[in-house]
Amino acid sequence: MQVRLDNVTKEFESKKSKVKAVNDLSLTIKSGTLFGFLGPSGCGKSTTLFMLAGVYPLTEGKLFFDDRDVTDLTPENREVGMVFQNYALYPHLTVRENISFPLVNSKRLTKKLKETAKQQGIPFSKLVENKVLEAANIVEITSYLDRRPAELSGGQQQRVAIARAIVKEPSLLLLDEPLSNLDARLRLQTREEIRRIQRTTRITTVFVTHDQEEALNICDEIAIMKDGILQQTGNPQYIYDNPDNIFVAKFLGSFPINILDASVRDNKLYLAGPAGETPFMDVTLPNGNYNVGIRPENIIESTDGLKVSVLRTVRRGGITTAEAVTDDGQTLNFVLGTATEAKENTVLMLGMKANSCCIFDQNGRKVYQC
Repeated sequence: MQVRLDNVTKEFESKKSKVKAVNDLSLTIKSGTLFGFLGPSGCGKSTTLFMLAGVYPLTEGKLFFDDRDVTDLTPENREVGMVFQNYALYPHLTVRENISFPLVNSKRLTKKLKETAKQQGIPFSKLVENKVLEAANIVEITSYLDRRPAELSGGQQQRVAIARAIVKEPSLLLLDEPLSNLDARLRLQTREEIRRIQRTTRITTVFVTHDQEEALNICDEIAIMKDGILQQTGNPQYIYDNPDNIFVAKFLGSFPINILDASVRDNKLYLAGPAGETPFMDVTLPNGNYNVGIRPENIIESTDGLKVSVLRTVRRGGITTAEAVTDDGQTLNFVLGTATEAKENTVLMLGMKANSCCIFDQNGRKVYQC
C-alpha cells in the first residue's frame, strides 16, 4: 500500500503557546518498502508516525493510503499494525495469547474472522490458532508460544510485538523506535530480523529511529527531519553521498563529516592558509565564503593538496582514523590507509577521491557537488 502525506501539519497548543511538531510535510512512501523517519529527538518523526496510525489528528493537510483519504478515519479502521518502543505486551498472558489478542478483542477483526471460519467450515478458535501460528512462524518464535513475556529476552519480546502487529494482516506496519531498549549486539541482530520479516511479508513498513546507522542499513528510503521540517528524502546511500544541507551531512555517518571553512576567488577554491596560497580545486561559483564537506573515508594522501600536521590517531575496531590540523588551525579527520605512517606531528599532504565533496553556502545549503 502506498502512503501519501500532503502538506501535513501537526500543532500542539498549550495555554501559553502553539508548537508545530510537524510543519507542512509532503512525501510519498512507496508500496511494499521499508521507509525510515530519521532525526534527533523532537524533530517530529514519532508525531508523524502517530498521525499515520490515527492516534493524533492532523491540524492541516491530507493523508492517503493508496487513493483512499484516511485523514479522518479512526485507528481501528485504518488497517494499521503498530509496534511500540516498550513493546506493550500483556505480562499475564502467554505469547500465544498476546499474539491472538487483537483477533479476539477487536469487533471488526472478530466479525471478519468468524465469517471466514464459517466459509471454511472450521471453528473460529481453530482459525485464530492458525493465524497465530502463521505470524509466530514468520518471526520465528513458535517454540515460545506458551511462555510469558518475563521469560523472554528483549529481542524475543520484540518479535512477539511484531507478530501481534502482523497477525492482523495490516496494510501498513508502524515501528516506533523498536530497537532502543536493546543492547548493541541484540540491536544488530534484531534490525536484520525486522528487515527479513518486512521482505517476507512485503507489508509497507514505517520505521522511526534516531540512530542513523539503523536507518542506513535496513531502510529502502529514509526521510530526515529537523524541528518538524523535512530536510531530505530518498535512498539512504544517495543521501549520504549527496546531502542537501550541512545538517543532513553532519547527521549521517559513523565518522563525522569534516566541515572546513573555504573561499572562492576567480573560480578557484581555497581551503586554508592566507590569500595567494595554492588553490585546492577549480569550481564554478561566485566569489565568497563557503564551507566544504568531506567525509573522512574520502580523504587520501596526495603529492600535492592540503598540508596538515597529525595530532593523534584513534583505532576503532579494524579502522584507524587520524585527527590533523591545517596551517590555518582547522581540524579534520581522515581514515588512514594501510600503507600510511601517521604518528603525532607527522606532516602529510592530503587530497580527496573524485566526486566526494560538497560545498555549502553560508546558510548551510549545498550549492556545489564535486
